[in-house]
Amino acid sequence: MGLIRIAILVKFLKNKMKNIILIICLFTAQKVFAQNSFKAIIKSEQTKEPLQGATAYIDKIKLRSISNNEGAITFTNIPNGDFEIEFSYVGFAPTKKQFTFPLKNQMEIIEIELEPNASQLGEVIVSTTRSSRSIKNLPTRVEVITADELDEKGTMKPGDIKMLLNESTGIATQQTSGVSGTANIRIQGLDGRYTQILKDGMPLYSGFSGGLSIMQIAPLDLKQVEFIKGSASTLYGGGAIAGLVNLISKTPKEQRELTFLLNGTSAKGFDASSFYSQRFKKIGTTVFASYNFNAPYDPSNIGLTAIPKTNRFTINPKIFFYPNEKIKGYFGINTTYENRYGGDFKVLEGKADNTHRYFEKNISLRTST
Repeated sequence: MGLIRIAILVKFLKNKMKNIILIICLFTAQKVFAQNSFKAIIKSEQTKEPLQGATAYIDKIKLRSISNNEGAITFTNIPNGDFEIEFSYVGFAPTKKQFTFPLKNQMEIIEIELEPNASQLGEVIVSTTRSSRSIKNLPTRVEVITADELDEKGTMKPGDIKMLLNESTGIATQQTSGVSGTANIRIQGLDGRYTQILKDGMPLYSGFSGGLSIMQIAPLDLKQVEFIKGSASTLYGGGAIAGLVNLISKTPKEQRELTFLLNGTSAKGFDASSFYSQRFKKIGTTVFASYNFNAPYDPSNIGLTAIPKTNRFTINPKIFFYPNEKIKGYFGINTTYENRYGGDFKVLEGKADNTHRYFEKNISLRTST
């Protein structure tokens, strides 16, 4: 009788274990089938281009995914229910979207478009000299004056770049004529004829670059100024034994730029400059125009001009071409006319005689393409 009871009890326990195992299997299967996947492509709302490195985050279950080079992100093991997914990318406004799992179509790839943020990071443009060597292998370093400092110096002295160069370490501007006010640039103490001046990487005004030209270049259309202190004659010729100054012009951007500058001085000077630039899809343009005037000025009342009478007109229009992302070019014309007249005040007033007859006059007309 006892053996029969034991057999019935064992059989009962076996049936119970089967039921428990079956319940566990069913519960596990339900959990397995409740795991959902989510796929999406994150794009820019403006350009429709995929955003690599964008982040998608589900805060409720602490899941995070980062998009690949095609802008695609993937989530797995999402349980059933309602979940909010936040999408974010540097320079774009983050967005949150609500999804209910399981989705109607698990294989569907959802497109998420992010809108550029109004406070997005500004464009950074790096320009350099034409040497292909790394900076650690260069015999001399390249120093740069940025756009912020150019704006400051351009406001203080909008008629020429003399102040801009004179306040740079290791560079001095030397006045070569007390009457006409011409000057040259000395780098590390060497004579001005050994300093080369470039505009956008091309030699400027040939051998006259150390005399009149720095007094005829207005800084309003400059984006950056680079200096090489030390011999760069192997790259730029014998005129760069002491070093060189490379003046880099502004280029058009998609956002239109329009600048006017009016300036008057206590030394009877007046400057009016304007700059316009804008880039369209395949073409862009910049236009720079300026007029600089200075009446003859003699603060010491000695009868000789400390600042000569000056009239100067400058116009520099450029057209830029962008056939594709790898090719770009531009065509421009730079015309400058200047009449610089200094010396004895009697001569300037038309009252020259045997005693008062000293003067110096420079008339220059330069056109370059």
